[in-house]
Amino acid sequence: MTVIDVHTHMFTTKWLELLKQKGGMYNIQTRPDGQQEIFRGNTPVVLPQKGHFNWELRIEHMDKAGIDVSVVSLTCPNVYWGGEEVSCQAAREANDNVAEAQGRYPDRIRWFASLPWEYPQRAVEELERSCAKGAVGVMVLANVAGKSLTDPMFAPVWAAIDKRALPVLVHPTDPPGVDMMDMTKFDLSWSVGFMFDTTLAITRMIFEGFFDQYPNMKVIASHGGGTLPYLVGRFEKGDEVELASRRQMKRKPTDYLRHIYYDSITYDVRSLKYLIEIVGDDHVMFGTDWPHWVHDTKGAFANTAQLGHASMKKVRSANAQRVFEF
Repeated sequence: MTVIDVHTHMFTTKWLELLKQKGGMYNIQTRPDGQQEIFRGNTPVVLPQKGHFNWELRIEHMDKAGIDVSVVSLTCPNVYWGGEEVSCQAAREANDNVAEAQGRYPDRIRWFASLPWEYPQRAVEELERSCAKGAVGVMVLANVAGKSLTDPMFAPVWAAIDKRALPVLVHPTDPPGVDMMDMTKFDLSWSVGFMFDTTLAITRMIFEGFFDQYPNMKVIASHGGGTLPYLVGRFEKGDEVELASRRQMKRKPTDYLRHIYYDSITYDVRSLKYLIEIVGDDHVMFGTDWPHWVHDTKGAFANTAQLGHASMKKVRSANAQRVFEF
């Protein structure tokens, strides 16, 4: 059975050096175990691993695990730092890296483009350049330097993406206010903050009628959609009591939850099965989060193996083949 991993990441050495030099609030700190970690202020963001920089190691991991194709993306803090020229430079560096890797491994690597979202015209230009180089989708963080994805300033970028009917991986980062909410310890910014970030971003899209405005995009909500599936009842009740004059969406909240897509990264088969119960097995795709410290390649295979053959085939490959048109 073909296996397609839609949630897996890559850095470059030049991108990391640029972040160190011109990352502003982003800085490198040493963990108690001696590993170097990227922080925003004093909030942990991401822990670079050898696999983030080594394509040969990635292919070796894919071969050993049984992954046929990886759809690779940059992860947080992406390129939302350093000002316009630095952000554009970081995006080109990241995108060129994966484009070159696809050229070396044409049957194994596909990729999501990273864009300098804070500079919409430049972002559209980078989108066009990236698609010409082979990008099959776009990756965006659930907040862009604190701004909501539904902020009107991003409309030109969304319009360009929608015109191309591209898949968009919405990936969390540390949400604004993590320091005020005491999430900086015990990696709560990851275990709770990341889930909150994705959930809030997609919920805004639903209630603001975003998917009616941009119907062609195929949004993928990371990490099993955060807490979106669990909140389905609250969304329906909230819509039921909403003032008619304020209502912006044309359908019911559950309809939108079943319109978008999700990866399978839940770390627990019970959560995965509940996700599928809410949104259907046609809308979940295989993901590992490799090579992050918290990746779950073994769990991804073990959990999807418990779905039954038909659902397992959809999640591991058929849905991705349809969404990305492989």
